[in-house]
Amino acid sequence: MLKSDFHVHTTSSDGVLSPTEVVRRAAKNGVKYLAITDHDTVLGIEEALKEAKKYSITIIPGIELSTNFKNESIHVLGFFKDESYKNPELIEILNEIKTRRIKRAKEMVKKLEEHFKIKISFDNVLKRGKDVVARPHIAKEIIDSGYDYSFDHIFDNFIGKDMPAYVPTNKLSTEDGVKLLHKFNAIAILAHPVLIKNSNIEEFLPFELDGIEAIYYQNKSEDEKYFLEFAKMHNLLITAGSDCHGDFKNDARHGDIGDMKLPEKDLEKILNILNLL
Repeated sequence: MLKSDFHVHTTSSDGVLSPTEVVRRAAKNGVKYLAITDHDTVLGIEEALKEAKKYSITIIPGIELSTNFKNESIHVLGFFKDESYKNPELIEILNEIKTRRIKRAKEMVKKLEEHFKIKISFDNVLKRGKDVVARPHIAKEIIDSGYDYSFDHIFDNFIGKDMPAYVPTNKLSTEDGVKLLHKFNAIAILAHPVLIKNSNIEEFLPFELDGIEAIYYQNKSEDEKYFLEFAKMHNLLITAGSDCHGDFKNDARHGDIGDMKLPEKDLEKILNILNLL
């Protein structure tokens, strides 16, 4: 079976490994098709493409776009069919999201002190984000500031969804996010549906998604079975993702590159659509 991973983060967003290091680990793990899907940025793609030339790895330019539906953050994976990820109009839109993320981080730092008496440096949080500031940067700053909390505890109690210090990413609707990806010649995949709490995934069908991340690191076996059947019933593409962030010591929520196995028939469908076969 050809190994692939359609959900991986780098230091361009909230990953620990640089794009170069991600490609090297993918090669070590025997991965042949690798999507770089940083949060709301495409900054790491070119570095990954350059490094991948040294290995027999095909890089799939991607993104994990933050959207909102029913007052919940919904992530949509986009996989570009060509070099449209370089389009200046798209870059301008992503820069606007980047600015909102900075504002969000500042609000979360303030809430941490208000609700939990946790005082950290906002400037240090910003320095941790190469191009995009995300919650893992805040969690790491809490730990490095001397607070005796684990990464998971911080998310589960302080900055996870519905926790007192949580602030939504932005107001881009999921429907508009899918349209945005399609406009720039990307296919749109609903990311980790198992994490969606406020909606049934049937509610996303009118948005013309191309597929769902049916095979995901945090799925239980019954989750995966349900999502695979759902995708088949609605003629949706299937992807598999580790959601690797590179922190293999402290992060139990995400896997290693290539952990999740995508059947070759499903891999071929996506590669054909992306003009890679």
